Amino acid sequence: MTEYLPILNTIRLIIRELTDEDIQNVHELHSMPQTDEFNTLGIPETLLVTTELVEKWVAESQQHLRNSYVFCIQRKETSEFVGLIAISLGKINFRNAEVWFKIHADHWNKGYTTEALRSILKFGFAHLKLHRIEAGCAVENIASIRVLEKSGMKSEGMKRKNLPIRGEWKDSFSYAILAEDFFPITGKPRP
Repeated sequence: MTEYLPILNTIRLIIRELTDEDIQNVHELHSMPQTDEFNTLGIPETLLVTTELVEKWVAESQQHLRNSYVFCIQRKETSEFVGLIAISLGKINFRNAEVWFKIHADHWNKGYTTEALRSILKFGFAHLKLHRIEAGCAVENIASIRVLEKSGMKSEGMKRKNLPIRGEWKDSFSYAILAEDFFPITGKPRP
């Protein structure tokens, strides 16, 4: 039996689990040079490559003991595809995870990514009972750095040449947030 996950709602977004019906939107997202600039996945050669990736993510969502959750972000008002956001669990006894996101260029600079990330952080701490959530991004990726920091994540340093991007090794920043940072004494997420 698979775990039932509610749809995560924010003020402007619906964040739901990815399905096979999202393949075309994911393919368009992954095929955009501007969204691939700091991504290690690379641009898919064909729709089949994207289909296999999405089918893998959907199959993982059907597992009894899950290690990852990949979500589709949509605008509430129009149901328009905004992008992807995911949380991948680490070792059980560490109660940690890593988040990543990839947003369609048409939806940049509108606050959607920060809104979605805050919702995923809340999901991780409240639903998954995590202690720590991490993220990494290329040092040149100023937009992602802003999103991580606006979401309350703290920089913990730089990793040298650990990201393989288009045949080059790039440096990345490491970010993290603890449950106690996200839910201070009041028990409510910080704004």
